[in-house]
Amino acid sequence: MRAMQLSSSENPPSLREADVPQPTPAANEVLVRVHAAGVTTTELGWYPNTHTKSGAPRTGAIPGHEFSGVVAAVGDQVRDFTVGQEIYGMNDWFAEGALAEYCIALPLGIAPKPAMLSHIEAAGVPIPALTAWQGLFDRAKMQAGERVLVHGAAGAVGVFAVQLAHMRGAHVIATAAPRNRDFVLKLGANEVIDYTSQRFESVARDIDIVFDVLGGDTLHRSWQVLNPTGRVVEISSSVEDEAKTDPRIAKAFFIVEPNHQQLVDVAKWIAAGKLKVFIDAVVPLSEAASAYSGRIKHRQGHGKIVVSVASASANATASA
Repeated sequence: MRAMQLSSSENPPSLREADVPQPTPAANEVLVRVHAAGVTTTELGWYPNTHTKSGAPRTGAIPGHEFSGVVAAVGDQVRDFTVGQEIYGMNDWFAEGALAEYCIALPLGIAPKPAMLSHIEAAGVPIPALTAWQGLFDRAKMQAGERVLVHGAAGAVGVFAVQLAHMRGAHVIATAAPRNRDFVLKLGANEVIDYTSQRFESVARDIDIVFDVLGGDTLHRSWQVLNPTGRVVEISSSVEDEAKTDPRIAKAFFIVEPNHQQLVDVAKWIAAGKLKVFIDAVVPLSEAASAYSGRIKHRQGHGKIVVSVASASANATASA
């Protein structure tokens, strides 16, 4: 099968197109024919791409761990999914990802694809939606009426954090660029802070939850706006080293996990029109590297970047 593999010998790491063996599902696994894969732009430099779970060196990793596609085969122990079923979801960060014609997933990490979404749209949902859900509801225990500050509100995760917090009755304050002000307000934000002209800590006060996707200076300034019972949710991979020595950051930082039932509920909310999906840009598999390097020329400015995998495969077949 065709895939994009990581060349970890280069600095920074880069992607190269390769022909690799098609995986075979184990007894408790599902083989997914990938139609589209979501991009996490910071992923290429992460530990799971250069090491196995045991810590051994890893080479030729295939990134892209959220996807939409069709079940191609199931293991003997899989009962809830059938061949030909359209699904969406994510797999483990240490597994081979979805920048390939096929990938392996566990039933825990997939669910039926929202019927009204294309595969391109559905591929942009799993990691951002689950990250926002788990950060707000599982980690921060958000309650209706609380004041929630969302940094990067127009980004892939931010658009879901704003919508979910609004759905659950929070007062949502969002940071965004001026061009995205009206967009973020339509998502459900009550207030928008222009981060290009205002320091958010001089505007936001008495915040119950800060949902931060940026890390760095933004994270360190965020502690100032919390009320006495306020808490921070932090998802930026740039803070992992700090989390080892700073108890506050260690408590705030988390990494999203696959969750079948949450994906089912997200699909229901999309079907009901309560959650909207936004795609920033789409690139073919052969140009996946541009999605990670920031070289995409035409972008919407909000939402998720997605790689179209199935169309690349179809073109290759036609050429052959």
